[in-house]
Amino acid sequence: MKKYEIMYILSAALDDEARKKETEKLQKTLESNKAKVNDVKEWGVRDFAYPIKKQTKGAYVILKITAESAALKEFDRVARLDQNVIRHLITVDEE
Repeated sequence: MKKYEIMYILSAALDDEARKKETEKLQKTLESNKAKVNDVKEWGVRDFAYPIKKQTKGAYVILKITAESAALKEFDRVARLDQNVIRHLITVDEE
């Protein structure tokens, strides 16, 4: 299994409880596909440099995980369908 870093941006319109539920849902998607979440960092709501999907702010979350490619494919599918996820990026963690 390889180490990956996933960054995703949630809508700033979500309140704290809804944001927490959304984060848990995305983590469960990974864990149900045998991925291990090693670290979670929430950067909070930040301004964008330019509007994305007609929004100017978003809540950033960074996950460090260990997973197979199947878990990443499922996360990518779920994140694309979820309207609360503005953008996401999956990269290989070189550490």
